[in-house]
Amino acid sequence: MATQTKVDDLLKTLYTMAFLVEARDAYTGGHLWRVSQFAKRLATAAGLSRKEAAAIGLGGFLHDLGKVGVPDAILGKTDKLTDAEYGIIKTHPDVGIRVLRGHPLIDFVHEAILGHHERPDGRGYPHGISDDSIGVSAKIIGLVDAFDAMTSSRPYRKGMSLEAAIEQISMNLGTQFDKKFSEIFIQLARAGELNDIIGHSDSGIPLHNCPPCGLVVTVNRNLQAGDAIFCRVCGHGHQFVTDSKTSTLVLSSEILTGSPTDLIADIDHSLLGELIDETAPYLFVGKARWWNWRGLK
Repeated sequence: MATQTKVDDLLKTLYTMAFLVEARDAYTGGHLWRVSQFAKRLATAAGLSRKEAAAIGLGGFLHDLGKVGVPDAILGKTDKLTDAEYGIIKTHPDVGIRVLRGHPLIDFVHEAILGHHERPDGRGYPHGISDDSIGVSAKIIGLVDAFDAMTSSRPYRKGMSLEAAIEQISMNLGTQFDKKFSEIFIQLARAGELNDIIGHSDSGIPLHNCPPCGLVVTVNRNLQAGDAIFCRVCGHGHQFVTDSKTSTLVLSSEILTGSPTDLIADIDHSLLGELIDETAPYLFVGKARWWNWRGLK
């Protein structure tokens, strides 16, 4: 049987790849964490096992891996995409599978990566399959991915309110979104069970916006008052200070000048380790035959 260390190392390669891909898209700070958390919470509420929920959460973190093949000019475009540009975007599920071809853990995430943009009405991509042909993880991740996109703000538009996003989901039950999982998700949202995920990039870490350009800047959980963070789009830096009214950390309005090194995207290794610890035990237990078949004795 594979050792726990080997499992951890394999998961580390997946999560690291996902972090690096997200770092290319400066407009979606914390998106992968939120999608993963939404997906696990929905899977659990729907009665799926811990192992299934863990695999779906992993798929949520990896779902956009194929965007590594999308040019920066398209990925960061704020105007409406041309048909040709949208055609390139629609290749990212297939690209994600190609990137992971041969990886020992691909079976856990294949369905999520390839199918998260498929729709029950058959109008999704990349293959236009419908309803029962779409896997459970793809249905769940497609739903929560869209929800996060709707509720997240961008420099060029403000995110929808929770109720507005719920209304959009309700209007598209059975067409864009799976009816069963959507109804459960709506219940979770209205009960406040998602409030600690919405607008956050990590557990207990709310999103911050760069004062000059409005871009979301992702905050490492280890940052403290006095530390500085730099926006990778406008290049400005800001120091974290303690708000006198709320006693929470906020970005100061004073602009700092940083070096090129300050603009390098970094991986939050503390979060990475926690993700591995949360996932590995459930994917590892009871998989002896699977591991041996994959050559991981």
